Amino acid sequence: MGRTIQRVNFTAIQQAPKQKRVAAYARVSCGKDAMLHSLSAQVSYYSALIQKTPGWEYAGVYADEALSGTKDTRGQFQKLLADCRAGEIDLIITKSISRFARNTVTTLQTVRELRLIGVDVYFEEQNIHTLGEEGEFILTLLAAYAEEEARSVSENIRWHIQSNFRQGLAWSSEMFGYRQENSKLVIVPEEAKLLRMAAAMYLQGARLIELERAFAKAGAVGMRGKPMTGDHIVNLLCNEKIAGDMILQKTFVDDPIAKHNRKNTGERPQFYVENSHEAILDRETYEKVLAEYADRKGKGPRYHGKYAFSGRIVCGKCGARYVHRLYDGKGYAWLCRTYNKKGKAHCDAKIIQEKVLEVITAEVIGLPEFDGDVFREKVKEIRVKDNSRLAFVFYDGQIIERPWENIACRGRRRKPCQQ
Repeated sequence: MGRTIQRVNFTAIQQAPKQKRVAAYARVSCGKDAMLHSLSAQVSYYSALIQKTPGWEYAGVYADEALSGTKDTRGQFQKLLADCRAGEIDLIITKSISRFARNTVTTLQTVRELRLIGVDVYFEEQNIHTLGEEGEFILTLLAAYAEEEARSVSENIRWHIQSNFRQGLAWSSEMFGYRQENSKLVIVPEEAKLLRMAAAMYLQGARLIELERAFAKAGAVGMRGKPMTGDHIVNLLCNEKIAGDMILQKTFVDDPIAKHNRKNTGERPQFYVENSHEAILDRETYEKVLAEYADRKGKGPRYHGKYAFSGRIVCGKCGARYVHRLYDGKGYAWLCRTYNKKGKAHCDAKIIQEKVLEVITAEVIGLPEFDGDVFREKVKEIRVKDNSRLAFVFYDGQIIERPWENIACRGRRRKPCQQ
């Protein structure tokens, strides 16, 4: 039986059309219940649309709850772009240009990048495909319109905020100790109790680290859910709101598109409202806290406590400041903050006994005995060098170096004592 050979015409072979990988992007501008319901509805709508359309392969729905339309604040938007760059998406569907981005630059930069890698974006409201011939021209016009619309909305909001300010009403002024209800600040009792305790401790000479520990022990956290630092606590004690007053419009947004928040140094009117809400600290205590803060600040840079050397001793190894601690259960000493918090593996700088430091400092300044006030007036900082020497930097620019060793080590070894 003979073989039959037949020539195959490849052009006649019908190849199955490639499925278009389609994703959708949805966004709402705030976290209110109505908006979140709208976002959920959009996700359901796009999921069903993509999956029931012939020739489309479902590539996911990306959804953001955002306070603004700037792309760097939207995690899902960034993930969508990353997946496009990875070649996993051919078409993106979104409701409108204003949902995709709120300014011309962001819109065009993103669309141009997607065009280069062959990804089409379809805007439903405007009925535009960005891979079309006229897509970018029309998109430029519409994106400019969307930007102007965003500016108009921002101006309306700003007018409303200013109107509230003129009536002595806060726009958004929540802080530890208070919550805002109907434009008024209302005391949170357990937080107010901690602030009153902190004020009493501060006026009795407590250091910032002691305030931090007291708040940490009570399990208190700031408005962002993080532990509160001593500086943060003192700033709260010095805030006019804690005494029942308010300064309105301390900051302002200079550009509705970029959303840059700037400190108000006279560019916008400010409003001081006395007795606008219930005070946490009485006026007398508040004034004493301000005076204590000014007194500590006036004693020199980084003065945070009642000790003369506070904030003045600098580690020559890691650059951290030295802190005051009880030494061997007997006397006090100064040690590197890094060593104190993280251990010797992170910094092995030497511990300096306080009495040793006082003797050397008095000698350098030229006093018969140590005087903390004279020290803070003359010496800017003490640098602990790696070769068992202390460098005293004076405010007049003079630097004097002295060797040192711990008193406890004398007679036992020649080299200065290590911690």
